[in-house]
Amino acid sequence: MRITHHGDYLVQLTRFPRVFPVNCYLVREDDGLTLIDTAISNTATAIIAAARELGQPIRRIVLTHAHGDHAGSTDALHQLLPQAEVFVSARDARFLSGDMTLDPDEPQMKLRGAYQRIATRPDRLLSDGDHVGSLQVVNAPGHTPGHIVLWDPRDGSLIAGDAFQTRAGIAVAGTIRWLFPFPALATWNRPLALASARRLRALNPQRLAVGHGVVLEKPLAAMDYAIAVATREIGELQAHGA
Repeated sequence: MRITHHGDYLVQLTRFPRVFPVNCYLVREDDGLTLIDTAISNTATAIIAAARELGQPIRRIVLTHAHGDHAGSTDALHQLLPQAEVFVSARDARFLSGDMTLDPDEPQMKLRGAYQRIATRPDRLLSDGDHVGSLQVVNAPGHTPGHIVLWDPRDGSLIAGDAFQTRAGIAVAGTIRWLFPFPALATWNRPLALASARRLRALNPQRLAVGHGVVLEKPLAAMDYAIAVATREIGELQAHGA
């Protein structure tokens, strides 16, 4: 697992960086570490080893959404770190429990991607505006109905899950980058993903950390470009009734 430090608080952990990069993140707090996402299965021991190298315990585990490449090692970590609290969005927690139904007020579009079912019961269900340590929860539906991101106001880091990708070029969830199309193919609702991307851009992040690809410093121009591309593509699809 590759370990990359970004600023004073954020540490990026990457499985398969050259082939199929899957990122999760450790965020430094005064009392220990917050883990954002648990990557694919069989990653738990590597994550714990990375935390040990940093010299701090993992106190909290937060999942951005319910896909297997972001929640795949949750049960294993919970068994190894039973004292660490587990946080999940109230909406995607239902998917993680095996309930794949959509709410009546949600767009009735096919769920996409490999959803993960876990045995771990979250200690806390998250809503927009909640805080986990220093991090603020921001609802960002689209890739999944209950996708969230974590905003660190201490240094402007935005840990965005799959709301954006940077592998094969920056893109909003749902915009296909043919050299790495997987986040787009796993996106549930492109218009909602675009609306979420615009909301995240309005935070004026100083750093963009994503589930797949490199971390971007001073990402605003790149985010603007990705949003413009998504806006154009969705507009064209809607004009043709797609």
